[in-house]
Amino acid sequence: MNKKNIIIIGATSGIGKSLFERYAADGNRIGIVGRRTHLLDELRQEHPDTTFTATADITKLDEIARAIDALRDELKDIDLAIVCSGTGDINASLDYAVERPTIETNVMGWTFVIDTLYHIFEQQGHGHLVAITSAGGLRGEPMAPAYSASKAYQINYMEALRKKAYKSGNHICVTDIRPGLVDTAMAKGEGLFWVMPVEIVASQIIAAIRRKKTKAYVTKRWHFLALINKNLPFTLYKML
Repeated sequence: MNKKNIIIIGATSGIGKSLFERYAADGNRIGIVGRRTHLLDELRQEHPDTTFTATADITKLDEIARAIDALRDELKDIDLAIVCSGTGDINASLDYAVERPTIETNVMGWTFVIDTLYHIFEQQGHGHLVAITSAGGLRGEPMAPAYSASKAYQINYMEALRKKAYKSGNHICVTDIRPGLVDTAMAKGEGLFWVMPVEIVASQIIAAIRRKKTKAYVTKRWHFLALINKNLPFTLYKML
């Protein structure tokens, strides 16, 4: 297996952490970004010769820009970049104080990071850009309006970049990974079903990346639920 130079944004927990552990175990050189320095240090200690760290908050644009630049200096050429950072909370009362961090993270900060990485791949003439969006972005969810809306934004943004990459010669691969419910801190609410272990989800994400899929639902069973959900008439959807 060819070793790759990889950047993972949001690597200290959940899907990002699991992806780091899998890719690092295969001997890849990986630059990881997260808000918590002590967690980054713990991950670096697992593979000190091939792991590079940079502390940054995705909502602080100058900070995240410096982090990406620092990791690029270490890795030189970047083969794969995975953006895992995201947030969202239950907010049925429409409290803007709850919605704002989701918008700042999933839209403003996320867009800056995605654009920055895409520009790097344009300069290199190649690269694979992956974003962890969500099956929850297919419909508006009244219990978490900002989360579902921001994930819909991400899904459409990644589609726009896929079209852009195609028109520019297709030297950049763009992959949209849409998880269903995963057993991480992001799975919130009561009565959740089909909550998948993060290790299984990470395995299917890596497989989709290896095959250079344009989009993939993980785990695979969520593909069928997504088809139903996406095409369900609103007259029925509103009663769920």
